[in-house]
Amino acid sequence: MFHFLIKRLLEIIPILFLVSIFIFLFVHMIPGDPARLVAGADATIEDVETVKKELGLDKPILEQYVSYITNLFQGDLGTSLKTKRPVIEEISDRFMPTFWLTFWSMVWAVAVGLLIGVISATKRNKWQDYLGMFGAVSGLSLPSFWLGLMLIQLFAVTLGWFPTGGIESWKSYILPAFTLGTGVAAVVARFTRSSLMDVLKEDYIRTGRSKGLSEHKVTWGHGLRNAMIPVVTMTGLQFGFLLGGSVVIETVFSWPGLGKLLIDSVAYRDYPVIQAEMLIFALEFILINLIVDLLYGVLNPQIRYE
Repeated sequence: MFHFLIKRLLEIIPILFLVSIFIFLFVHMIPGDPARLVAGADATIEDVETVKKELGLDKPILEQYVSYITNLFQGDLGTSLKTKRPVIEEISDRFMPTFWLTFWSMVWAVAVGLLIGVISATKRNKWQDYLGMFGAVSGLSLPSFWLGLMLIQLFAVTLGWFPTGGIESWKSYILPAFTLGTGVAAVVARFTRSSLMDVLKEDYIRTGRSKGLSEHKVTWGHGLRNAMIPVVTMTGLQFGFLLGGSVVIETVFSWPGLGKLLIDSVAYRDYPVIQAEMLIFALEFILINLIVDLLYGVLNPQIRYE
């Protein structure tokens, strides 16, 4: 496993290099002139050109990329055009709110999704199965921004139980975490049901039953563990999507996280912040996939790493 881990870590370097090229080109294709925004609406053409020179935007695109990647390898993510602060500080301030929001969203979503999936698989074609899958389909169908707004209207505005946005206390996490995790819970439930139903048809499950093992032990002790491999894969990807893609929810709930920062940065054409955030999101996906691969060996000891 050690050699497998080292190999995968070394593979990250060329992948991030290619990703950085696409990100750099994509960001520079965004319409608008950041130099004009920095200089101000009343700035003259000469002022704008001066700002471009200061920011290095007057150089050829290749030269700009070489400068960007050189600074990147030195650990310098640049300086925000909007706040004039180092990008690493901007991201550090916003990372933990996004991380904890994503973490608690995943905690309840995985717990509830697994429970619904197991019940649906063991009660196939019964009312429990129909009710669970109806809830899963509903969770996938509801637009997250609409669900968030409805929850704010009911529980924050009408009942006054929770704050409407921002981070005030632990209560601030409940509505956005529920909204963010609803779709994940639905996906986990459907994957768990499908995978567990296939596992429960295996010979070793019938053998366990014939030996007198309880249905609870057969399902939770033997069946679920082997059914978890595709579920873990999907859950890891979902965690990456939530961590890097909670833009809508953070906007709806005015959450001071990376998603909100990305929206503000795109509006201001803050190239350094946009590039840094997208690169970090890519790195998160890569590391999460690596963790998922390592979990395979924990769930199924027969898996060997080469």
